[in-house]
Amino acid sequence: MSTDRERNSLGGRVQRYARVGRAVGGLAARVAGERYLGLKVDRGRHAAELKAALGGLKGPLMKVAQIMATIPDALPKEYVHELQQLQSNAPSMGWPFVKRRMAAELGAAWLDKFKDFEHEAAAAASLGQVHRAKHPDGRLLACKLQYPDMASAVEADLRQLRLIFGIYERYDRAISTNEIHHEIADRLREELDYELEARHMALYRRMLAQEKDIHLPEPIIDLSSRRLLTMTWVDGEPLMRFLDRKPGVDLRNTVAYNMFRAWYVPFYDYGVIHGDPHLGNYTVREDGGVNLLDFGCIRFFDGKFVKGVIDLYYALLNGDRDLAVSAYQGWGFKGLNADVIDVLNRWAHFVYGPLLEDRTRRIHDHDTGIYGREVAESVHGELRRLGPVTPPREFVFMDRAAIGLGSVFMHLKAEINWYRLFHELIHDFDAKALDRRQKAAMKAVGLAKS
Repeated sequence: MSTDRERNSLGGRVQRYARVGRAVGGLAARVAGERYLGLKVDRGRHAAELKAALGGLKGPLMKVAQIMATIPDALPKEYVHELQQLQSNAPSMGWPFVKRRMAAELGAAWLDKFKDFEHEAAAAASLGQVHRAKHPDGRLLACKLQYPDMASAVEADLRQLRLIFGIYERYDRAISTNEIHHEIADRLREELDYELEARHMALYRRMLAQEKDIHLPEPIIDLSSRRLLTMTWVDGEPLMRFLDRKPGVDLRNTVAYNMFRAWYVPFYDYGVIHGDPHLGNYTVREDGGVNLLDFGCIRFFDGKFVKGVIDLYYALLNGDRDLAVSAYQGWGFKGLNADVIDVLNRWAHFVYGPLLEDRTRRIHDHDTGIYGREVAESVHGELRRLGPVTPPREFVFMDRAAIGLGSVFMHLKAEINWYRLFHELIHDFDAKALDRRQKAAMKAVGLAKS
C-alpha cells in the first residue's frame, strides 16, 4: 500500500542538498582556500570537523562514511579514526512518524494486524528504525521502518560523496574513487528496497539451513512492503557486550567457527557474500551460536570468480606464480606486470596467511587496530606508484568483508585451525555446480539473476 510520494523527488533532493551542503560544502571551500594559499592542511582537525558535520545527519551519508572507514586506503587514517566513531544508533523518530509510516504501508487499520506494537524504537540506524511487536499468533516480531524520503536522501548524498572524495583528492595524492563510488551507489540503492532485503533473508535461510548454530529471522511477507520489513525477533547480545563478560577460549572459538561458516558457506557453495561487516549486523547467543540480522548489502559472484579465489589460494600454497596471474586476470585486473603481481601477492599472502598453515593459531598476532589496515595501506600505496592498476569493483566489498571478518576474529582472540576450516569448504569445489545452486536458490526465493 506504499505510495510513490517519497521516491526520489526533486523537492526532497533539493532539501537534502541544502542540509548536507551546509555540513560539507564549507569544509570543501576552506580546504580549497588553504591549498590555494599554500597552507598545510591539518588532517586530524579536518577529519574531526567532517565527522562532527556528518554526525548530525540522519540517513545514508552517515552509513557511507562508516563504509568508507572499512575500505582499505579509501581515506587517510586520520579520517578512518574519526569516521569509525560515527554511531549507527542515531536518535529515533517519534510515534507520529511511526503511525504515518505504518498506515502508509499496511493501511489505516494497521494496528489491528498486531497483538502488540511498542511505541518506542528498540534500535535506530542510518536508514531506518526497528520496533518490537507481537504477531497475533504470539510470535515476537521486529518491524524495520524506513525513514521518510530516503530515496531522495540517497541520491543527494551520493552526489555529496563525490564532493567528499574531491576534498581528499584536492589536497592529497590522487586515488581512483570511481569504482568505489559506483559499487557503494549500487548497494546503497538496493538497501532501500525492503522487499529485496526480505528475499535476501529468505535466500540466506535457504543457504544456511543445515547450519544448526547459525540463526536468521524469518520475513513476514504479509506484514512487509518496500519500506517496511517485518521479521521474527531473534535474541542475542552484541559481540562487544559478549566479550565484556570475558568468556573462555572454547566459547570464543565456537563463536568464531560459526561466524566463519555464516560468511563463507554461502560464498563457496553459492557465490553469495554478506558485504556489511558492521558489528551491529550480528549478535551472539548463550551457546556460542550467532544471529545474522541485516541483509541489505548482499553481493553475488559467479563460479568463475569464486574459482579464482580458490586458485589464488593454491597458487600461494604451492608457489605457483602462473596460477596467481591467471586468477588476477580472470577477475578482471587491468595493468598487470611483474612488479604489480608481486605487490598483489603481498596482500594475498596477508589475507590467506592463516589459511596456509595447518595448525591452530590466531587470525593475527596483534590485538588492536583495524585488521590488515597497515598492510593494505602499504600495498595500495605501491599499486598507485606502479600503476595505473584498475582492480575490479567486486573487490570493494570483498576487501571490506575480509577485513571486517578478520577484525571480528581479532576481537574474539579465537585460536582455530583456519586451514582445516577452509579446506572443509573447498575440497570438492565445482564452479558449474555453484552456478547451478545459485540459480536454483535465487529462483526459489524470487530473485532474478542480474
